[in-house]
Amino acid sequence: MPTDRVEVHVNYAVARRGLPSATSFRRWVEAALDAERHRKAVELSIRIVGAREGHALNWRYRHKDRATDVLSFPAEVPRGIETPLLGDLVICAPVVARAARELRIPLKHHYAHLTVHGVLHLLGHDHQKAKEAARMQALEIRSLAALGLPDPYRAWAKKV
Repeated sequence: MPTDRVEVHVNYAVARRGLPSATSFRRWVEAALDAERHRKAVELSIRIVGAREGHALNWRYRHKDRATDVLSFPAEVPRGIETPLLGDLVICAPVVARAARELRIPLKHHYAHLTVHGVLHLLGHDHQKAKEAARMQALEIRSLAALGLPDPYRAWAKKV
């Protein structure tokens, strides 16, 4: 995908030390779009937050009383309006770090997976039903493979 068609705004609400760069997030977004064969121009924001903000957002929008790894907020655009706006992702740094340690995978790999996962949600994918989950996982695996990264679900399987 031509890189001039993808605009990613990254906002770090936590210390940046050890976190992926904006360039990495952009590459991961592009990989998800490529796997989905999405060719339109897109613009999205990614906010990296701490546990307090992650918890507050998860409570407010999902009524879950804990921080979660990634939240996806698709853009709500009125019908008939053309815009490249895809939406926003919120990634909770402490949750991602804890999961990467538990799964014994590199932190950067987990960020890549969650970014791809979130972008696929912004594109309308879901994993509530088995068939939808299988389709979404296949796209995630394809996206990450294109980046030279392993299947993230193998790490989950090893944990269980």
